[in-house]
Order: sequence, then C-alpha cells, then structure tokens
Amino acid sequence: MSMLAIRNARLIDPDSELDILGDLLVEDGKIAGFGADIFDNGIPDGAHLIDATGLILAPGLIDMRVVTGEPGSEHKETLGSAGDAAASGGVTSMVVMPQTNPVIDDISLVNYILRRGRDTSPINVYSAGALTTGLKSESMTELGLMAHAGAVMFSNGENPIADTRLMRRIMSYSSTFNALIAHRAIDPYLSEGTCAHESDYSSRLGLHGAPALSERIMAERDLALVELTGARYLIDLISSAETLPAIRRAKAKDLDVSASVSINHLALNEMDIGPYRSFAKLDPPLRTEQDRTALIAAINDGTIDVIVSAHDPRPAGEKRRPFSEASSGAVGLEILLSAGLTLVADGQLDLMAFLRAVTCNPADLLGLPQGRLKVGAPADLILIDEHKPWMCNVDQLKSLSRNTPFDERHMEGKAVMTICNGKIVFDINAN
Repeated sequence: MSMLAIRNARLIDPDSELDILGDLLVEDGKIAGFGADIFDNGIPDGAHLIDATGLILAPGLIDMRVVTGEPGSEHKETLGSAGDAAASGGVTSMVVMPQTNPVIDDISLVNYILRRGRDTSPINVYSAGALTTGLKSESMTELGLMAHAGAVMFSNGENPIADTRLMRRIMSYSSTFNALIAHRAIDPYLSEGTCAHESDYSSRLGLHGAPALSERIMAERDLALVELTGARYLIDLISSAETLPAIRRAKAKDLDVSASVSINHLALNEMDIGPYRSFAKLDPPLRTEQDRTALIAAINDGTIDVIVSAHDPRPAGEKRRPFSEASSGAVGLEILLSAGLTLVADGQLDLMAFLRAVTCNPADLLGLPQGRLKVGAPADLILIDEHKPWMCNVDQLKSLSRNTPFDERHMEGKAVMTICNGKIVFDINAN
C-alpha cells in the first residue's frame, strides 16, 4: 500500500472554491483525505512525508489540446517526450489531437494512442478522434465507434468544416450519444493564405492578415447549428473579442456551448511577432492587445471555459524560415502553468478562475474524474511555488521541439512537484 502525506500546503480546489491551509493524504493512487486536521492523530505508518510549506497544492492540470508527432513524425515529439514535458509543467492529463500521420480517424488509431500513452508516458494520455476522414472535411468518420473505443472528444484539427450540411450531420449524429465536438471557428475563404492578424501593424510588415471577422462568422454559423441540433459544442481556440458576444448569447439560451483559448493568446499579442519572429507565428494568429485583455476578462467572468497549451511541436527547420513560409505552432506543455501564474501575479487573471479553466472545467467537459480535490478521486496533484521567478530557456525544455515565443521571457510561478495517480512523476529538486 503506497501512501503520500503532504503537509502544511495551501489547499486550493477550484471546483468547490476551497482555499485553506491543510494537509492531504494519498493512498493507493487516490485522495484518501484532506483538510486542516486529518493528521491530528499522527501520520500513518509507512507514508512518504512531503513538506509543502509555502506551496499551493492543487489538482493537476488537464490540457485539452496537445499535438504530438506520434505516430508518423516522432522526430517532432513522441507521447513519451510530451508526457515528460507535461509532467514538468504540472500537467497530469493531456488530450492528443487527431492530426497525426496517419490521422486518428478510426478505432485502431484511438486504441494505439491510448496503449502507447499507458506504455510510454508518465501522465494520463487521452485521444481525440477526427470528425472527418483524413481531416479532409468531406465525409464523417465513425464517431460512435471511436467514442466506444475511448475517444473523449472529436475535432477536425486545424481544418474548418466549411460544408454546413456536413457539419449539421456531424452535430445531429453526435448529439445522440452526447459526444463533445470541438471545432476551429475559421472561415477558410477569409483566412486562406494568411499568416498574421489583419491590422495596420501586419500591413506595415507586408504580411497577409486574417481578419477577426473570419472567426466570428464561423462561430455564429456553428452556434446556430447547435441550437438546431442540440449538440455539445466547444469553440476551439478563440482569439478575438468579436466572438465573445456570440458565446454569451448562446450560453444565455442554455445551449451546451463552451469555449477554449490558448495561453499564448492570453499572454501575447500581435506586437510579439516583432521583426518577423517566426517562433511567434501561431494559428490562430496573435491579435491586438484589446483582444488579449478581452479574452482574459472572459476567463475571469466564465465566458471562456478552458485554457489550453495548444502544444504544437515544430522542428527548427520549419520555424527558421521567412515569416510567411514558416510553420505555425509553439510548444506549450511546460509553459501553460507558469504563463498563467505570471498573469495572476500581474493582477490580470484571477487565480481561482485560471485554475478552474485548467482543471475541473476540462474534466467536466471530458467526463473525467480528475481535476478536483475530492476523497476517492485520482491523486493527480501539483505543488506550486506561485512566486518562484524563472526565465524560459529553450535549451532546458524537455520537449523534442523547442519552438516557443516565450524564450528568454521572465515568469513568476512554477510547478515544483507533479503527482499522477499517486506517483511522483516530477520533482524539481530531483531534476
């Protein structure tokens, strides 16, 4: 029987809004108890004692949007290397997106991801299934079979489904078994061939920009289809303040609608592409400072439900190119927690709202038991030094690809220990 006794921590549970000083006991991979007085009669014999004085103890992060190179492009990232990177960043569960090679569009690929995740990753690995065959937006996949095989959500990756009739069929079918549909709000005809946000700044740089209107148009269409079909729908990676009123109207109608945003779009804006910094080329593109602050406010008020890392590893050969030719994407599993805590330290982001968006909210959307401090729940936990200053150095990242716009950026707050299923999978003092 394995036990961990964590003492003198600041216990924070975003689900119940608990915020107290206390202790927590882990037994056989589960939370056995927590509170201010659980060790009044002494620590159980054989328990491994962890002194968490001055640290936050919170549920481990759940990252709903992780791209890996496995299968097909293992030189970019494997499930094992992504798991190591996640553990060092306080992430204890990740959902692998379907844009692999081959695409995760049938049950054999779902089974492969789940099996390889169990065998090679120190954290929990879940699979998203593709909405359309080969992500080509032409024909619907066997969503029901993939859900039965263990797919926790469905996505078309970076490719929007422009065919409204096909999207209606997908939503109608998925609603019969309550599947979660995640879709990028992009009008492909307005965004095709673009590489930045459409603004005076991108015009001065000579970059072809995508208007924020592209996102709003597709979001409005999809929300109308949700109202028609009753589907569970996640607007994936919103980046613009223009989309927020549509989300608020949908939620006011009690539609089963949620929204996610990447940590990149909360911490950075279009000025961060600077003199054609291709490591800051993302999809969706970084937008204005007004958009950034509006997205943070939407996290604080609950309009946006989930924050993701949008982890998308790209080797140097794909990023060290002219800006318009470089691939979009950035690694983020090791950045998500610290970038959010830095925004908290700056007074921009509410701590409880931030933790809720990376723990219990994604757990609820995916139907997972993790993401909360609850007796009997899996012991997926992190110890956080919320005031620890550090500077991001790409040479110290665990990801196989080290493409990040946060290189040399000063941050405040870091995971010092990560526990997954009751096992210590990262300890900053041992690394």
